Amino acid sequence: MAAQAELIGTPFAELERLEGLFESQRAAFRRNPMPGAEERRQNLKLLRTALISHKEAIAEAVSADFGNRATFETLFAEILVAAEGIKFARRHIRRWMKPSRREVGLLMMTTRAKVHYQPKGVVGIIVPWNYPVQLAVAPLTYALAAGNRALIKMSEFTPRTSAVMAKMLGEIFPEDLVAIVDGEADVGVAFSEKPFDHLFFTGSTAVGRMVMAAAARNLTPVTLELGGKSPTLIGDDIPMARAAERICFGKALNAGQTCVAPDYVLCPQPRLDEFVAEMTKAFTRMYPSLADNPDYTSIVNERQYDRLSAWLEDAKSKGAQLVALNPADEEFPAAGRKIPLTLVLGASDDMRVMQEEIFGPILPVLAYESMEDALEYVNSRPRPLALNYFDDDAAGRRRVIAETHSGGLCLNDAVMHVACDDLPFGGVGPSGMGAYHGHEGFLTFSHAKAVLSRPAFNSARAIYPPYGNFVQRLMMKFFLR
Repeated sequence: MAAQAELIGTPFAELERLEGLFESQRAAFRRNPMPGAEERRQNLKLLRTALISHKEAIAEAVSADFGNRATFETLFAEILVAAEGIKFARRHIRRWMKPSRREVGLLMMTTRAKVHYQPKGVVGIIVPWNYPVQLAVAPLTYALAAGNRALIKMSEFTPRTSAVMAKMLGEIFPEDLVAIVDGEADVGVAFSEKPFDHLFFTGSTAVGRMVMAAAARNLTPVTLELGGKSPTLIGDDIPMARAAERICFGKALNAGQTCVAPDYVLCPQPRLDEFVAEMTKAFTRMYPSLADNPDYTSIVNERQYDRLSAWLEDAKSKGAQLVALNPADEEFPAAGRKIPLTLVLGASDDMRVMQEEIFGPILPVLAYESMEDALEYVNSRPRPLALNYFDDDAAGRRRVIAETHSGGLCLNDAVMHVACDDLPFGGVGPSGMGAYHGHEGFLTFSHAKAVLSRPAFNSARAIYPPYGNFVQRLMMKFFLR
């Protein structure tokens, strides 16, 4: 198990290791294809205990990988959320595992029908860089709850976190149960091409398409947790200070490097100045300074920093007004890859910030004249992973629930639905397919096997040939009326 904690130096060695781990997990699953409830509960207990005991090392590693991330932000958004999810799954495993009885109907009245939930087998989990712990542990939680074995491909952009995670998991699990694979893009490609019994991917829509294409060659079922441009819609009936504070937290968390972060805001035209003023106040309260403030997260690497900087320049060159929320009036760019939360006023569809998921501290703000216009704008675009609607009017909330499609919906909040353990989390269409968290997570990693049992008395003999007897004619007359 200690070998799992070592980072293998060459791509070829890691590819060989991937093949060996995959085959050993398949063999181990064949030896134990249906772990009992107590074994699964024990695995989750070990995972939760290890996660909590390694929390300081994890926080240090994540911050080092990013350049800076607040310890509390990692403890809350990575450790606490994942630990609560483990506790929730552990509490419900026995109930989830129970076969569910199904109706058989009058025609099959002497039979019994049940659905048995079996582990799928060996699960592959591909983890992104933005929340490298929580987005590894959460799918692993439900894979283990369903009785599977798991191979985890961590992001090459968070190597220190990967090393800590490998060490942590290597201390509690044998590699034929859970193992971490490192490596660059070539390892990621090879990983997605393995004939897993289920492949779970979190990341961009573009890469998700490639993962799904690779999985299709093996007919591997996939869960894709993608992203897209998650809208935030402000109504006429919400106190702006309340809305702005919650939007500010959701957008500034992890410097906007969150798949469900508000990607753009639709604000009533008469309230636009009010929104900018309240966002400025809220951000100033949370982050009175930025450059040396350990609470404000850095952009993960130079590539992402350059991308975001270029998108701001693109918006400015095309006529947008940039409002950088910079309470201490510091000079940027500064050391540490930090970008102030920047409102983009007057954004248009020809700007990069309105064409792709932003994934950073940039927030386009669009004014709308009527709710019909706002809903048409949202519904004419690809379905997002999340939608946030701020309004105290109950009729308005019912309308948004009924007339929009998104993976999840927050009413008078942003981001926080991810932390509700009993709510399914997943996208729709371009923002993903499938869901996990809660009971849906268990079902995602389980095969629902239909089981029909018939007693010694065989009522089905009534439909055996030769056909056309009195009982068969009476049956057709009774059921086909």
